[in-house]
Amino acid sequence: MAVIEWIQFLAGGLLLLIGLLIFLIEMIGVFRFKYVLNRMHAAAMGDTLGIGCCLLGLIVMKGFSFTSLKLLLVIIFLWFSSPVSSHLIARLEVATDEEREKHYKQLVEDENGGMTVSVLREKEEKDGTVF
Repeated sequence: MAVIEWIQFLAGGLLLLIGLLIFLIEMIGVFRFKYVLNRMHAAAMGDTLGIGCCLLGLIVMKGFSFTSLKLLLVIIFLWFSSPVSSHLIARLEVATDEEREKHYKQLVEDENGGMTVSVLREKEEKDGTVF
C-alpha cells in the first residue's frame, strides 16, 4: 500500500511541477510580447493549461474523493470560461484598435473563394464601417 501512495504522490508532484513550469513560460510570454493580443494569448493558454495541470496534480495526490470531484468541476469550468472570456476581450481589442494597420492586415474573401489583403480607406477608418 505504501508503494501506491508514493507513486500517487510522485505523479501528483510531477503534475504540479509541470503546471508551475507552464506558469513560468506564461509569465515570460506576457512580459516579452509587445502586442496585447499576443500577450493575451500567452496568458490564456498558460492559465488554462497551467491551472489544469496543477489541479490534476492535486486530484492525483488526494485520490478519489468528493474533494477531487469538486476540483475536476473547477477544471471543467475554467476550460469553458477562460477561452470564452479571452475571445470576447480579443474581439473588443480588434474592434477598438486605433492603429489596425500597424498590428495586422484584414483578409477579405474574393469571388473565387481566395483570400486577399484589404487596404482600409480613410472613410472606413473615420466612420468605423470596416467591421
